Amino acid sequence: MAISSTRPGVVIAAFIISLAIGLAAVFFLIGGLRTDAPVSSIGGPFQLTDQTGASVTEKSLKGKPTLMFFGFTHCPDVCPTSLFEISEVLRAMGPDAGRVNAYFVSVDPERDTPAVMKDYLQSFDPHLKGLTGSPEAVDHMIKAYRVYAKKVPLKDGDYTMDHTAAVYLLDRDGRFVAPFSLKQTPQQAAADLKRYF
Repeated sequence: MAISSTRPGVVIAAFIISLAIGLAAVFFLIGGLRTDAPVSSIGGPFQLTDQTGASVTEKSLKGKPTLMFFGFTHCPDVCPTSLFEISEVLRAMGPDAGRVNAYFVSVDPERDTPAVMKDYLQSFDPHLKGLTGSPEAVDHMIKAYRVYAKKVPLKDGDYTMDHTAAVYLLDRDGRFVAPFSLKQTPQQAAADLKRYF
């Protein structure tokens, strides 16, 4: 009797441990939302420059939901794919696309000047703004948003960037909500985003 009465407790404990490990793995695999950072600590003050030369700060996020993706213009696949998918969501929103902030934040300020960002973003939805700045300003934002970004040297003397690949969703107050899923149709993603108007 003693053995059988403890079995449900062991099963429940094993389930809880497995669930915790699974959730930790999911956060790790989405690209570096660090598990030691509570949601409320993601975000904060920043000052960067968009592709037109205009200053953008955390105050610019207020009043609209925000999609934010961190990457770099020399990125071979993940960045253009994600920016294309964000552009498709913005197109699916129609006239409501203007009610959303959409930012592509460079993790490679050495190469991604406002002029480079402007040229690069011509291939995507016009609502998408590129943000860059001094290495110090970019590093400050990367840390505030708990983004993983690391320069990786290449054999030819060039370099690439390893970085978080998640799209951040922030609410109308500029507070982080969750990673935004692009693994749905643009129409479904647009409907999901409209819930935050």
